[in-house]
Amino acid sequence: MQTVSQFCPHLRSLKLSHCGGVTAKGFSSLGLHSRSLQSLNLQYSEVQTAAHERGCCPDLELLEVNSELDSKDCELPFCIRALQVSCPKLKTFRMLNVRPRPKAIHTSTDFLSGFPLLEELCIATTHDCYMRDKDLQDILFDSPKLRVLDLRGCLRITPAGLAMLPCLELECLFWGQYFSPHLSTSPVKGLHLVTQKWSQTLRQLDIANRPFPEKDLELAMSHLAQAAEADTLQSLNLSGTKITPQALRSVVGQATALDYLNLSSCRYLPRGAKRIYRGQEDIRQLLDKLV
Repeated sequence: MQTVSQFCPHLRSLKLSHCGGVTAKGFSSLGLHSRSLQSLNLQYSEVQTAAHERGCCPDLELLEVNSELDSKDCELPFCIRALQVSCPKLKTFRMLNVRPRPKAIHTSTDFLSGFPLLEELCIATTHDCYMRDKDLQDILFDSPKLRVLDLRGCLRITPAGLAMLPCLELECLFWGQYFSPHLSTSPVKGLHLVTQKWSQTLRQLDIANRPFPEKDLELAMSHLAQAAEADTLQSLNLSGTKITPQALRSVVGQATALDYLNLSSCRYLPRGAKRIYRGQEDIRQLLDKLV
């Protein structure tokens, strides 16, 4: 990596797949010499703790750090402030199955800039995630252009924390729980804060297996149904939730653009309704079963 970065100063894209021998020194060289780098994809590669914090990639727009789904050691301590200063143009930031554990910056300097151009953030994981509301706020406090937010497996993030984010036009929110050994059954309230905030812009919503109470789901769905732009919502995953026929009727009857609806394992629905629906005609026929 040192050789490539030193002799390819105009390098714009680098993908390292299944690499285990790159050290912090290599990443430091990349930051020092490859100033035109726009895309860095570390697909299933080992990343040392401080490797991503060295050097500076002022034009970097995509950073992807992914780990295997069955990886045993996928924790990545990182300093978000240092990354924000080094990569101010970042638009896509993906950490799939990497457990980000934010750590404090090693200087007293107070950075005020975040990721002002960020459009997509993915911190989905199959393991327990350390991310809390404050950690998410530290990443997105200056990201008003965010369109896609993938928080699958992030059980410590709350609806109130999401409602405080500065992005007003979120289009895709993936917040479902998967992989049964890690499912949480502790009640979570406040989903209506999320659907109320982004009822006008949400195109895809995934809250599969999230333990929201029935009344909370009813209120949340009512906000989606009352949105002025009823043709916005296209995909809704309610698999494994306590969604009721009453709550479902309101949103299915109003969301005219809904093209995908997952109701599998929804125990409060009548027999025959608990399945995946594809296509608007298939979804409209569901209304006859919700009596």
